[in-house]
Amino acid sequence: MSDVTEAIATAGALKRLADEGVSVWLDDLSRGRIASGNLADLIENKNVVGVTTNPSIFQAAIGSGEGYEEQLTDLAVRGVTVDEAVRMMTTADVRAAADILDPVYAASEGRDGRVSIEVDPRLAHRTGPTIAEAKQLAWLVDRPNVMIKIPATKAGLPAITEVIGLGISVNVTLIFSLERYREVMAAYLAGLEKARERGIDLSAIHSVASFFVSRVDSEIDKRLTALGTDEALALKGRAALANARLAYEAYEEVFASERWLALAGEKANRQRPLWASTGVKDPAYKDTLYVDELVAPGTVNTMPEATLNAVADHGEITGDTVTGGYDRARADLAAVEGLGISYDEIVQQLEDEGVGKFEAAWQELLDAVAKSLKSKGVDAR
Repeated sequence: MSDVTEAIATAGALKRLADEGVSVWLDDLSRGRIASGNLADLIENKNVVGVTTNPSIFQAAIGSGEGYEEQLTDLAVRGVTVDEAVRMMTTADVRAAADILDPVYAASEGRDGRVSIEVDPRLAHRTGPTIAEAKQLAWLVDRPNVMIKIPATKAGLPAITEVIGLGISVNVTLIFSLERYREVMAAYLAGLEKARERGIDLSAIHSVASFFVSRVDSEIDKRLTALGTDEALALKGRAALANARLAYEAYEEVFASERWLALAGEKANRQRPLWASTGVKDPAYKDTLYVDELVAPGTVNTMPEATLNAVADHGEITGDTVTGGYDRARADLAAVEGLGISYDEIVQQLEDEGVGKFEAAWQELLDAVAKSLKSKGVDAR
């Protein structure tokens, strides 16, 4: 197979995703990926048009130390705090990635070419500090194609409204429940209305709502397995897709409402659903399950590189696999509830665990950076 033919074959499923209206974003970032040209290559050859990060991703990247030694030395000489050191390193990576993606940003008129960076996860339940942190991150990165990630906690909702109202683009993260997703969309619309009152150009504001997928199956499947009946086992691997499909139904409803149409008339952008946590955690399932089965126009799918490569190799993109499945999705979630598994309990548990995991990863990152700074003769506090 020639290099050209191989490149076309490799990009086939990913190109079909794009043709179906799904933006492919990479759920990973590191300085090595930037410096080696890997990110640029994925943009060129794998249809990647955006990047998402989170505290766990930065913990893995910076915790390894690879590519960060020179900056760590400079930060140590300056005697910065560990929190400042982490922010200087993470924002530097996001700024560099944003520059690499700038041509995509320009060509898509701001729709894609985006890089997301998350507020300090320790602020997840504090509205005021989340707003202040979001403003600071937007200022530090200083690129129009940055998106600030704010968790969809109760405290996060008013922060989303205020930050959008300031004209800052937002990636809302850690959405698990349909009720919370509707609250997120309402917070976005309220933010657009605030921005309009302030005279801000609505066409320059973009947002995505990150609806988490695989973790829902992981938790519900565990409970279905514990029940062990034929009925329970037959439902394994169906709840997460059902949940996501009903989220898309909610998206269609909200962005056809009179409230939205008034904003659309002023060139506001829809807040696109973003499928997050799309790496398959159960080896019994096809590794492209949460990509093949969540194809719908106007969505984003952010994938770890292993999932991206799997889709490129053997993904089965056959058109829209979401909008025709609402009745089945409702039936699947009702069947899970009928077995005594509480949807409300599970989605709240997953939100709490999600915040906790990001807090833990952030603390591990802070500890690793503090150790590095100390090894260079600086006791960072």
